[in-house]
Amino acid sequence: MPTPVQFAYWVPNVSGGLVTSTIEQRTDWGYDYNRELAVLAENNGFDYALSQVRYMASYGAEYQHESTAFSLALLLATERLKVIAAVHPGLWHPGVLAKFGATADHLSKGRFAVNVVSGWFKGEFTALGEPWLEHDERYRRSEEFIRALRQLWTEDHTELAGDFYRLRDFTLKPKPLNTPERPHPEIFQGGNSTAARAMAGRVSDWYFSNGKDFAGVTEQVDDVRKSAAEAGRSAPKFGLNGFLIARDTEAEARETLREIVARADTDAVEGFGAAAKQAGRSAADGKGMWQDSSFEDLVQYNDGFRTGLIGTPEQIAERIVAYKKLGVDLLLLGFLHYHEEVKYFGRQVLPLVRELEGQLDHGEAESAPVPAA
Repeated sequence: MPTPVQFAYWVPNVSGGLVTSTIEQRTDWGYDYNRELAVLAENNGFDYALSQVRYMASYGAEYQHESTAFSLALLLATERLKVIAAVHPGLWHPGVLAKFGATADHLSKGRFAVNVVSGWFKGEFTALGEPWLEHDERYRRSEEFIRALRQLWTEDHTELAGDFYRLRDFTLKPKPLNTPERPHPEIFQGGNSTAARAMAGRVSDWYFSNGKDFAGVTEQVDDVRKSAAEAGRSAPKFGLNGFLIARDTEAEARETLREIVARADTDAVEGFGAAAKQAGRSAADGKGMWQDSSFEDLVQYNDGFRTGLIGTPEQIAERIVAYKKLGVDLLLLGFLHYHEEVKYFGRQVLPLVRELEGQLDHGEAESAPVPAA
């Protein structure tokens, strides 16, 4: 049977919630809240959790728990959930991360994963005394980082003489678990630019996109698959960011979105937008992340509103399955009130998704039109 669409959630290990707004967000960046959330999520249909990475106060995020340590804590608190730790090349050496990842993988019985983030926040790098590379150079470094990481996890006597990293006859023991599902911890990668898409096709297991409508997803899926074909490898799986507002009526959901944007922290949103757009503007073709994001888009800082997962459970389920038909393998979701809304998703939305997928699997919905963007 075709693989069902999978679901991940953004771990709120950074203060301020998932929208930069003064609206009430019943969520918390602390460990106790997040431990309960992880158990709740794995019992309500979530396959993955993604721990965010920020190193200093910025744009409404006053406090942050470090992503790899937090991910390991969540892995040890759960039984099935796979946890993805976001990491920055330039602040990590691949050999050190490979060692941490191998240990985390053994402790969690094969549930550790990593998301390689090329970086958008110049201030973090300069405050830590690290150089800030131009856009395409950051992705070139990330590609070298991923190649090194995969070698360290799968080969002995690793040798690498790269432009950014050096490895000399290095053997990692113990290596991560090798299972039929995955020969090493899964490697995710984000970015919307041309450089990011090309890199994903060459080296990554998963490609994460910012929020996109149907046309945007189709363009990115095609580009990543083309890059993979040119590299002679299978295309990475495709993950899409979305902020989910499911309510009993569409009017309630739309009113929640309206209130989030109306109560946006204007200074924080504009500051984030300026920093993020500066980071992507130096892309060779100007197609870096957030380059076409509006103020409303940036209130959810990964363009989550653009995916359109706003409405009744039935409307959202139809849209999720429409994205699946376009090539989306995983939805990375954020919520306003995590505990309540993760439970609502598992009970009200997910069963409808699985029902629609069953119709697809039996050919009953193949000719159904994709909803309007």
